[in-house]
Amino acid sequence: MTKQPSKLRPLEAASERPRLGSRSAAHSNAGTTLAALAYDRLEEMIVACTLPPGLFLSIQDLQEKTGLGRTPIHQAVSRLAGDTLIVIRPRHGLQIAPVDLVRERTLLQLRRDMERFVVRLATERAGASHRNQMLHLGRMLREHAAVMTIDEFNRLDRRIDQIFVAAAGEAFLENTLRPLHTISRRIGWIYHSRVRPQEGLVTTLDCHAAILDAVLARQVEAAVAASDRLIAFSDSMFDVLGRGTEPALFDCNLEMLEAV
Repeated sequence: MTKQPSKLRPLEAASERPRLGSRSAAHSNAGTTLAALAYDRLEEMIVACTLPPGLFLSIQDLQEKTGLGRTPIHQAVSRLAGDTLIVIRPRHGLQIAPVDLVRERTLLQLRRDMERFVVRLATERAGASHRNQMLHLGRMLREHAAVMTIDEFNRLDRRIDQIFVAAAGEAFLENTLRPLHTISRRIGWIYHSRVRPQEGLVTTLDCHAAILDAVLARQVEAAVAASDRLIAFSDSMFDVLGRGTEPALFDCNLEMLEAV
């Protein structure tokens, strides 16, 4: 839209006047942004096991790893603790939650039901902007499939999840689904990077592309079916992970015990 300076001058002038609380509001917004950044960085480190499952550490350790201050890290840790991704141990500091295969496989069924709800709403409600972003994400999946790493895929997967939730039009879903996605991504990272690296990402990429295609085609039942196939593939990972996988991949303290 073309700017109209003559109409904006009174507003601009008004904005230059000192406003009660404006500085504190700006400070609050900056704090919120830093807390979100801290959450994003720690979440990515947990998913990629840069912060391995079971690791004990302190707030100061996390400050050094992220380059962020104590307050945003503390806020992010509180949120991650609520998401069951970090455990607060009184007198012992913090612990990255170990991988519990039984619990996380059970949570996958909860994720399946919620994903059905999200893709159904996204298929029915997606607007032009949402659909354009989905087309772009689908192209990225296909064009980079042959060379995409698990870390690159996880970042792209996060964007796909975000656009589906945005298209669904229910903000409550973001905070509810995000921890479930993070738990699943960590399992996927261990599976693809440490247990079955030779398998590649073909199956998971195909599953995600099928969901995007069905949502874009406004085919609700096809989108739900494609989502179920993705969950079924994720569920199959637990069968593999539960058969003789090195225990230290799920809790780094077990490696320390073996070394003693």
